[in-house]
Amino acid sequence: MYNQKVVEHFTNPRNIGEMNDAHGIGSYGDPDCGDYLKIYIKVNRDTITDIKFKIFGCSTLIATTSVLTEMVKGKSLQEIKGIAGDDIVDELGGLPEDKTHCAKLSVTAFYFALQDYQKRKNLGWTR
Repeated sequence: MYNQKVVEHFTNPRNIGEMNDAHGIGSYGDPDCGDYLKIYIKVNRDTITDIKFKIFGCSTLIATTSVLTEMVKGKSLQEIKGIAGDDIVDELGGLPEDKTHCAKLSVTAFYFALQDYQKRKNLGWTR
């Protein structure tokens, strides 16, 4: 059902954890139904320098968020502009059709973190 890359990211997720000094935090999902995640980012000179995540959800959501963090870490905001769930599915080598929504959940939380970063930056809350 899942290829080796998806299994690897689920069993050994990258960049998992919290970040107390995040420049932006985005959360998405519904903790009551089971899929909920929070993404923390640090940005320096318009580059994602660090990213972490916490999840309450299925193995596919863990895998999609793990690979998302690898895809954006070290990239400029311009480079990651427009990243979509399909990009994550492609990077993972595919997902079962009924699980592709997990990639969209990951991306949505990430964009909420970017929006939070922009809001904080405009208010002078970040470096």
